[in-house]
Amino acid sequence: MTGYGFAIDPLVPLWLIGALALAAAPLIAWSLWRGRRGALLRALALALVLAALANPHIRREERDPLPSVVAVVVDETASQSLGQRREETERIRAEVEARLERFPNIEIRWIRAQDTVSEESDGSELFRALRDGLADVPPERIAGAIMITDGQVHDVPAEAAGLGFRAPVHALITGREGERDRRIVLMTAPRFGIVGHTQTFVFRVEDVGAPPAARIATTVRRDGDVTDQRTVRSGEVVRVEVEVGHAGDNVVEIEVETLPGEITTTNNRVAATLKGVRENLRVLLISGEPHAGERTWRNLLKSDASVNLVHFTILRPPDKVDATPIRELSLIAFPVRELFQEKINEFDLIIFDRYERRGILPMIYFDNMARYVRNGGAILIASGPEDAGFDSVFQTPLSAVLPAEPRGTLLETPYHPRLSAQGQRHPVTRALPGSQEDPPRWSRWFRLVDADTRSGRVLMQGPAERPVLMLDRQEEGRVALFLTDHVWLWARGFEGGGPHTDILRRLVHWLMKEPDLEEEALRVRRVGRDLVIERQTMEDTIGPATVTTPTGQAREIVLGAGEPGVFRASIVATEPGIWRVAQGGKSVLTHVGPINPREFADPRSTTDVLAPLVQATGGTARRVASDAGLDVPRIVPVRSGDTFAGPGWIGLRPTEATVLKGIDAYSLFAGLLGLALLLGGLGLAWYRESR
Repeated sequence: MTGYGFAIDPLVPLWLIGALALAAAPLIAWSLWRGRRGALLRALALALVLAALANPHIRREERDPLPSVVAVVVDETASQSLGQRREETERIRAEVEARLERFPNIEIRWIRAQDTVSEESDGSELFRALRDGLADVPPERIAGAIMITDGQVHDVPAEAAGLGFRAPVHALITGREGERDRRIVLMTAPRFGIVGHTQTFVFRVEDVGAPPAARIATTVRRDGDVTDQRTVRSGEVVRVEVEVGHAGDNVVEIEVETLPGEITTTNNRVAATLKGVRENLRVLLISGEPHAGERTWRNLLKSDASVNLVHFTILRPPDKVDATPIRELSLIAFPVRELFQEKINEFDLIIFDRYERRGILPMIYFDNMARYVRNGGAILIASGPEDAGFDSVFQTPLSAVLPAEPRGTLLETPYHPRLSAQGQRHPVTRALPGSQEDPPRWSRWFRLVDADTRSGRVLMQGPAERPVLMLDRQEEGRVALFLTDHVWLWARGFEGGGPHTDILRRLVHWLMKEPDLEEEALRVRRVGRDLVIERQTMEDTIGPATVTTPTGQAREIVLGAGEPGVFRASIVATEPGIWRVAQGGKSVLTHVGPINPREFADPRSTTDVLAPLVQATGGTARRVASDAGLDVPRIVPVRSGDTFAGPGWIGLRPTEATVLKGIDAYSLFAGLLGLALLLGGLGLAWYRESR
């Protein structure tokens, strides 16, 4: 494409040319007024000189036309997967592509808009995707935009000026007329609660596109177990009490029955995570007699703000021969009946620290403690030399729930306690500081009660792989067994000490059922846009995990080995809503994005949302899908006017943008031609005046 133009390139500043013209103008005018000979020729000669100083020239430009850019935004958000919308979208896209390719000077810019998944923003943000997709295109090159969507767009600009370009926008709507849907709106969802107490969840059920129903069955679940079932009305505000069952995450689901013929059941349920917090953890510590390690347990438990400690030390057993009168002692009687019969179930953990049977506790109370464990309680035995004899607690009914049986011998030899293969995977002892070295980077111990393993897991071992630390589960309860009393050497810093705080605190919290210390657990957590799946297990290998998206699509994910006992994988969370992960008989739910995502607030396809904006640009929003098939309009160029749509057609505005390839300039006063003009003008003026 060639174009011509006129321009000047002054040889001197323009103000100087103007000043010369102003100075000559009175003289020329006076000469003309007096009728002096050659006045006109003199004026012509002066004009030629001024024009030569202005250096006028003709420009010839070589330009190549730039193609007009047409943006095609394809809605790939979650609501587009409902019904036949995904297939309709692909067929419409193919038709639009075929029709646009018939135009020789059109560049198609394909833009795929996917879900925005975050706590702050969600829904179909097609115009954000449009702005990002055209960020490198000058506005004058944009011929228009075509959106293939269900019409539920959540970032529509208030005015056409917000688009950033002046061109028509068209919306081709998928889906059918007359769609209906039922959804549940969670109005109040507490985030924290005290274990054993209840929290109130408030919700309502809405029917759109259908008459409000008077009887809708609803079900409330906590961690998959049904806690409430009732019938509600459409639009009714419902309050339901949910008990916080345990510490950690309690996943609360609320589900409503399906509306006949509704477009999706994805929004028929919501889930919220209610984090359980223990009000107070009550621990009973019984020390058989004062010894060097007694303060270790007491200091650890007293330093934990969540623990209420009740500590008794047996200073004057019945068999002790002491002539001190009773009235002169400051001791209190050991409240045996109150602790081990009346209030035993109020304790979360009972610790026997080097306890020896000396006629204080009748056998019936040990039987109560065994029953307490089976019903969900926890007991920790910290053994000492006395447990190798006949006065050990292993010689009571409590032995039925203990994972080992002493052989009756006490090993007194230096040794480094080491983690067993199971201990390297168990959360209580995994990655203890210093455990990775050989020998471990902690001090030695010098005493061990020799015992035979009967059940449970051995986490730490001593000489000849004899058990040092054992954990076991008995029905609903838990038991821990420390077969040494030399942990206090670590606390005192002997030979550099050891991680006594880490292991003892983890041990106590595992016994009190801390969720983060479960040896068999499936967890899902959010990291940015990713869902990180973690499987804690004592097994060497595991199978794949099954991940189900909010729209019901399931796929298998292979979990890779991480640190010992942990398998991990991550996936991108592409949809807002409830995600379900299952593996090895365990299942967990997690909610991505806001509790009430806009994407499914009203999933019915519609032209009403986009109609005001597209009509302001001269475009149209029309439904192209129906039971009879697809009716994709023709695409035609419209070079003038403000209307870009009509029956059966939509229009685009072709642009005339070009790119400059080269410029040629031809000066009018350059070379011989310019010299001849100047000399001719001056010669004529001189000749006329000389006559």
